[in-house]
Amino acid sequence: MSFDSIQSREGGLHRELTGAQMSMIAIGGAIGTGLFLGSKFAIGMAGPSVLLSYAIGGLIALLLMGCLAEMTVAHSTSGSFGAYAEHYIGPLAGFLTRYAYWSCIVLAMGTEVTAIADYMKFWLPSVSPICWMVLFPAALIAVNAISVKAFGSIEYMFSSIKVFAVVGFILAGAFLLGFGANPDWGTVNFTRDGGFFPNGLSGAWTAVIISIFSYLSVEMIAVAAGEAENPARAVKSAFKATVIRLLLFYLGSLAIILAIVPWRHLGEGGSPFVTVMDSFGIPYAAGILNAVVVVAALSAMNSQLYVSTRMMFSLSRAGDAPAILGHLNRRGIPAWSMALSSFGIGLATLIYLVWPDQAFTLMISISIFGALFTWSMIFLTHLFFRRRCDPALLAFRMWGQPWTTMLGLSLMVAVMATTWFTESFHLTLVTGIPFMLCLTGLYRMRRGAQPAPVTPD
Repeated sequence: MSFDSIQSREGGLHRELTGAQMSMIAIGGAIGTGLFLGSKFAIGMAGPSVLLSYAIGGLIALLLMGCLAEMTVAHSTSGSFGAYAEHYIGPLAGFLTRYAYWSCIVLAMGTEVTAIADYMKFWLPSVSPICWMVLFPAALIAVNAISVKAFGSIEYMFSSIKVFAVVGFILAGAFLLGFGANPDWGTVNFTRDGGFFPNGLSGAWTAVIISIFSYLSVEMIAVAAGEAENPARAVKSAFKATVIRLLLFYLGSLAIILAIVPWRHLGEGGSPFVTVMDSFGIPYAAGILNAVVVVAALSAMNSQLYVSTRMMFSLSRAGDAPAILGHLNRRGIPAWSMALSSFGIGLATLIYLVWPDQAFTLMISISIFGALFTWSMIFLTHLFFRRRCDPALLAFRMWGQPWTTMLGLSLMVAVMATTWFTESFHLTLVTGIPFMLCLTGLYRMRRGAQPAPVTPD
């Protein structure tokens, strides 16, 4: 099957996302709960060496974006890396990649909604968290149901707020540190209380798992390219800016946090950002930043709902999911796919009711397998892509080939293997491997029936 036929079967979506919106989707999708709340757990694992953990995760994300940019400029479709795996490796690879990613993003939505429930306790501790877990997702589902243009506009606004807040946080922290506002602040906190590696190199390496979860969503731009006005230009521009900005935002903000609050104290509250703002003593600063982290979680959930909907739409059009999930309404929205993709919100609500204190970490440990598998498959697909394409004909070329792709794939395999030996993420492979075996069995059964791919509406 030619790739043109894959693009054709996924037709019907409206190309209404601008280049600016595409860049913000990529940046904003990765600045969410993983940074504002997940960083607390990463700091608990690694201490100050979490800076190294996020640098390693950032390197992997940089290599991943390069591979994706090269393939996306050559082929832009909402099936994205799932469609690339199908075409360049084989139909089973595409099937597994799409379902692994869809399940990962659906469960990641659960982490965002449980985080929002915790954030809202800052202002309204007496209100049941379930209220927020119903109200906010319902509003985002309504926005996504209007049009892709409405989604892009809301996400651009959300992402702008997050980027502005993170930059302001870094500048304010750097100013206060430089001014010497408190003698207990400074880089001396990087080596106090156990040194830079208080939990050893193993602690720093384990925290890379959280960093991968934090950077998760940078790949969304490849999915959004299927509805971009000028996908090639948008992807090139986003690649140049996204990862560098993310590295500056993540490493800069974490360095400020660790320099101001002793790392062992950061696990005592909610978001480390709010803890730091409390220590500044600026009136209402903690409340304002708490509002920002709520917006960040809403933004991430908004992007995740969008991208999981498109991935399920792609599965349906490939004949690997019920045909109804590939239908578009008159506004070009796969409404049935969006309804199914909202499943993670309901699951998170149920888990929160049963295990309110463990809900966030439990959702991460289950969902991270799909992220690790998908990123590994992107690197593997890129190796196959390079074997079949003439590099001289590519409009965008990733440097250092094939060694940079092989480095990224090796790091991902090492991170995935690490989850088996950690208490916090032992469930990752325990649930992930049986899930993939079940998917493989399902694929064999469906292909045995030889379903016909869905044609565009």
